[in-house]
Amino acid sequence: TVQHAEEIVTAVQQAGVTGAGGAGFPTFFKLKSRAEVVIANGAECEPLTHVDKELLHHHTTEVISGLKAVMAATGAPKGVIGVKGKYTDLVAKLRIAMAGSPELSVAELGNFYPAGDEQVLVYDVTGRVVPEGGLPLNVGCVVQNIETLVNVAAALEGKPVTTKYITVIGAVRNPVTVRVPLGITLKQVIDLAGGVTVPDPVVLNGGAMMGEVAGSLDAPVTKRTKILLVLPNEHQLSVRRRTSREVFDTHAIAACDQCYMCTDFCPRHAQGHAIQPHKLILLLASGVPMTDAQMAGALLCCECRTCNYACPVHLAPGDIALNIKRDLVKAGIKNPYHRQTEVSSTRDYRRVPMYRLINRLGLEKFDVEAPLTPVDRSYGRVTLLLRQHAGVAAQPAVSVGQAVDVGDIVASIPEGALGAPVHASIAGTVVEIRADAILIEGVRHVA
Repeated sequence: TVQHAEEIVTAVQQAGVTGAGGAGFPTFFKLKSRAEVVIANGAECEPLTHVDKELLHHHTTEVISGLKAVMAATGAPKGVIGVKGKYTDLVAKLRIAMAGSPELSVAELGNFYPAGDEQVLVYDVTGRVVPEGGLPLNVGCVVQNIETLVNVAAALEGKPVTTKYITVIGAVRNPVTVRVPLGITLKQVIDLAGGVTVPDPVVLNGGAMMGEVAGSLDAPVTKRTKILLVLPNEHQLSVRRRTSREVFDTHAIAACDQCYMCTDFCPRHAQGHAIQPHKLILLLASGVPMTDAQMAGALLCCECRTCNYACPVHLAPGDIALNIKRDLVKAGIKNPYHRQTEVSSTRDYRRVPMYRLINRLGLEKFDVEAPLTPVDRSYGRVTLLLRQHAGVAAQPAVSVGQAVDVGDIVASIPEGALGAPVHASIAGTVVEIRADAILIEGVRHVA
């Protein structure tokens, strides 16, 4: 039994556990901090995502075990699972599972977007406001993804991360949530949902709001893959995600009337942070260089694109803010905003109901269940990317021709560096080592 904080941190680090969505931050690093509250993020922020709910239903014990381990590592006396209150059966099940653990509780969240933004979640659960450009840890909180907690529990049993839970939904025959080996192709995952139902589909890797168009369905599954939303080629989201930056900018300069609604609905602005999408468009129209200091508020953007939903003339202030943010980061400009702020008095009246968002996006016909479904096939080839996480890329620890088993380390992180090792997800032979990936071919090619 692993009991000491250092042992937990080491086990999680060696298992290659990372955030199971978003930036894929290495989990061990968070566990080295001291915290007052550990929050399990089961908000299912992205529309049509089912991974968190399915894991909480089917792997309740592992989630709670992982939560307790993170609490032990960080010294946090309190653990909270944030889950949408509309899932009444799930909330009841969690409370029964927590009986006898007074340090644990359930926080019932509203059915709005983006309930899973970590700063929004921290305030809803604790009433604490994360400062501008800050982290939940600044207010004594550590936030962990539900799947990450399942992987933490597995790490304590010596099992590294070799699989990923993914929701496949949209224009597919049988929407599902599945557990698949890391490194199989996105197409192979979509095939588990019975394949696509439209010609020339567009796949949003990451979902409707924060996802991006999958450039190739031959791209591999990583530790950050969470939802594959398959859409018809002509769907408004498909078209918007393929629209060039120049078109977004030109439309905004021509049509923005500075109504302020994008800023009004920004969840980080509602926390008092100095991000104002409408002002970024005004600066853009004024010809201010992208890297000008006045643009620095864009560095506080959480990339949720809520402001796109809010715009009454269907501009893309979220994409504009995101592009400016990337320009600033590339130019090495640092965030000048670090204030401890207060939430807006109108914050709770500016929330976006999930059902309205789904309807506005034209996704209502895809708003169906995607049950966790066993995968009854094996795979004969995987491509394991060396950078599936924030931090430095993993370095190959195997050679071509070497036999590996499931769970063997194939790429490791240099001593003292931030990153996560990569483990073999199938048994087989290393057939190629590229600058960005390691390819393993199985003992026999089945799929």
